[in-house]
Amino acid sequence: MIPPNYHLRVETDRFGPFIFELGVDLPKMESMLLRVEDVHGFFRNSPLSQVANQLEKEILVSGIYGTNTIEGGLLTEQETAQVLEEDPAKLKEEEARRVGNIKKAYDFSHGAAADSKWRPTVAFIRQLHALITDGLTSVEERNQPGQLRDNPKNVVTRVGGAATGGSYKPPQFGRDVARLLAALVDWHTELQRQQVPALIRAPLFHYYFELIHPFWDGNGRVGRVVEATILLAADYKYAPFALARFYLSEIQQYFRLFNTCRLKAKRSAENPNLDFVMFHLEGMLETIKRLHERTNLIIKVLLFENMLKRMSDNKEINIRQYAIASQVLKNGPTRLDAIRVAPWYVALYVKRSEKTKQRDLSDLRKKELLILDKEDKLWPGFAQ
Repeated sequence: MIPPNYHLRVETDRFGPFIFELGVDLPKMESMLLRVEDVHGFFRNSPLSQVANQLEKEILVSGIYGTNTIEGGLLTEQETAQVLEEDPAKLKEEEARRVGNIKKAYDFSHGAAADSKWRPTVAFIRQLHALITDGLTSVEERNQPGQLRDNPKNVVTRVGGAATGGSYKPPQFGRDVARLLAALVDWHTELQRQQVPALIRAPLFHYYFELIHPFWDGNGRVGRVVEATILLAADYKYAPFALARFYLSEIQQYFRLFNTCRLKAKRSAENPNLDFVMFHLEGMLETIKRLHERTNLIIKVLLFENMLKRMSDNKEINIRQYAIASQVLKNGPTRLDAIRVAPWYVALYVKRSEKTKQRDLSDLRKKELLILDKEDKLWPGFAQ
């Protein structure tokens, strides 16, 4: 049975008492937990094997772009995808290295979560940080990959600001930082032993990790990867890293909730962590639904590609029609006048008449392989 509010009080040398608590209303969350489990069940039962490679590549790019941009990364999603195609050993520019480092951390996370006995440990967290900040020059000058923060007396670390609902001063003394990080790991282990669902444990770990703020730089990226690894280990295969895109889309609320929940706990409000955990669940629900829709679309595209190939092989459409339909499928909805002046289209009809052009297009529409909408755009037939 899940404890009503299992908590751990840790005494520190200089920060004062630090309390880890569930801080949620389990009955209020039950409906949302069931919704997430239901959509995840439907998603897992979709024919993922047919689209796994493409889906994994898209999630990798989207997730890395999301978590990197939250922390000030400057590359676009397309630029992120291009970097991920390169040899990691050859990444020298700072922004490219940031992306390459997160990819290494993701790979490390996947490898760890594949072990059924895996649990978050301080060593795992420090290794993630080492991977994420390795070789970066733009990080806080005191940052050492894998090394916990220990503030000199004249240096104060603060997190947040007016835009996020206030500024927070995390533990400054290195021994307090190390003690609290170890306590967080132990607390999570106890939650797991008490059978608290990963959908609750993961965001709580993320939340308290950011409050401890154990490193000089890279805390957000590390926290989100640990959260994702906890979910991966609980058999949530695709959504954990895709969740970073949801956090990016709701970035103000994401940052604000850390402060909102912290202040609720400070004044001993009931269920102070509920808002952050519910936000996480909403993100999981939206993310899984989006992945399911994307999976269905990829499958439709594959089936349409196969149908075009079969019809071309069987001479049901000619090679020009096959080329036109394939280009529309590849490029997405395109205005007819833009297609008519495209070099590839012009080349198809160098020695053909205008009537042949019209006949080819008319036949594709009759066969419902292409659709012409009211804005004079051509769509693949399955889009109707």
